[in-house]
Amino acid sequence: MSVDSVFRTRSLGVAAEGLPDQYADGKAAKVWELYIGDIQSRTQEYKSWVVSLLKRHGVRRVLDVACGTGVDSIMLVEEGFDLVSVDASDKMLKYALKARWDRRKEAAFDQWVIEEANWLTLPEDIHRPGDGYDAVICLGNSFAHLPDFKGDQSEQKLALHNIASMVRPGGILIIDHRNYDYILETGRAPQGKNIYYKSDLTQDITTSVLWVNSKPHMITLDYTIQVPRAALQKLPEVSKFRLSYYPHRLENFTELLRNAFNNSMEHTVYGDFKAYHPGQPQALLLHPRLQEGGLTGPLRHSEERGSSGFQGLSLVAHRRQDDQETFLQTGQ
Repeated sequence: MSVDSVFRTRSLGVAAEGLPDQYADGKAAKVWELYIGDIQSRTQEYKSWVVSLLKRHGVRRVLDVACGTGVDSIMLVEEGFDLVSVDASDKMLKYALKARWDRRKEAAFDQWVIEEANWLTLPEDIHRPGDGYDAVICLGNSFAHLPDFKGDQSEQKLALHNIASMVRPGGILIIDHRNYDYILETGRAPQGKNIYYKSDLTQDITTSVLWVNSKPHMITLDYTIQVPRAALQKLPEVSKFRLSYYPHRLENFTELLRNAFNNSMEHTVYGDFKAYHPGQPQALLLHPRLQEGGLTGPLRHSEERGSSGFQGLSLVAHRRQDDQETFLQTGQ
C-alpha cells in the first residue's frame, strides 16, 4: 500500500487552493448525516451544556464558524439565539440552506443568516457587528480540518486569530476537537460509543497517524458506513469516505488559543462536555486561574483517563471585558 493511498488528505477532484474543503466532492457530505444519526439524539448529549453556558454569559448573538450541515446552528436557532452561520464548504452548507428554507415560515429561521466564509479571510468574508458577537462556536472537531502544510502552524494561528477577533470583550469562544492526545499515545481512537455520533448503522473507522520529523503531522480517519436500503437509490450499499485532521495536542492548542486572544482570556477545558470534579480521575481540566504553578499538560497514562478515555475535548475561552483596546490595536 502506497503512502499516498493512506495519507491522501482529500478525495480526488477537490480544489487544492485556499482552505482545503474535504467535503467538496460531495461524497462525505451526502453520508455525513447518516453517520451522525438522529440529530435530536446527537444534540441532546450536549444541548443543555451549550445552552446553559451561553445563557449564563448573557449571550444573544452567536456566530457559528463551522456550520456544516447546520446541526448545531439549528439547535441554537430553536433555542431563540440570533445566529449567523458560516462554512467553507458549499456542499455542506446546502443542507443548512435547505433546512432554513423548509422552516422559513418560522420567524427565527427566516432571520437565520447563512454565508460561505473562509477562516483565513474571515474578517473580509462576513460582517462583524459592533464590538463583535456575544459568542462564537466552532464545534464538531471542525478546526482540526485545517492542515499545517507549511509546518509552522501559521495558517492555524491566522485562522484562530480571525475567529477570536469576532468575539466581543466579555464574550466567549467554544471550540472542540477529538482527544488527539489519547490517539497519539495509544495509536487508536478512544473506545466505546461516541457521544457525538448516534447512528446505529454498521460502521468502521480506521485510524492512521503520519509522523514527520518525529512530530505528529496528520491523522487520517477512513469511515465505512452501511447505507440503509431507503437511501440506495442515491448511494452505494457501502459508502466509504476519508477525512484528515491536524492532531492538536491540548497543551499546544491552548497556547495557540491564548496567543489568538493576545493573552487576554481565561479558559476551561471539558472532557465530553463534563467539567472536572475532585476525585474524578478520568476527567481532564485545565484552568490557569485555579491551578498553582500555571498551565499543566495532559495526563500521560491511559489508565488515568479511565478505561476508554474522552472522545473529545471542549475549550471555553472567555475574552476579558477590558480587552477591547488591546485587541483592536493588533490591527488584524
